[in-house]
Amino acid sequence: MITVTTDYIPGKKIVKQLGMVRGNSVRVRHIGKDIMAGLRTIIGGEVTEYTKMLAETREQALDRMTEEAIKLGADAIVSVRFTTSYIMKAAAELLAYGTAVKIADE
Repeated sequence: MITVTTDYIPGKKIVKQLGMVRGNSVRVRHIGKDIMAGLRTIIGGEVTEYTKMLAETREQALDRMTEEAIKLGADAIVSVRFTTSYIMKAAAELLAYGTAVKIADE
């Protein structure tokens, strides 16, 4: 599955738009990671615990978006975007979305 943030794919033409596809994941913070993050605010540096958690969340959202596109018979997803929103105090949603398309060589 070709997945791009642009509205087009070089060397390909979009022959059919199949509609918007999306995938999301909601994660909550972990008390152990919060303790480590708290320590990092004292000594400085990257909060690797959260960096890893967000990277995993992005991949899961992308996988779910791709699964939805496959069900529609898509060859690619264009105009891919990410957004986040808070669900509750310790939980956030990461949403990946784009347009599922059929493509052909130019």
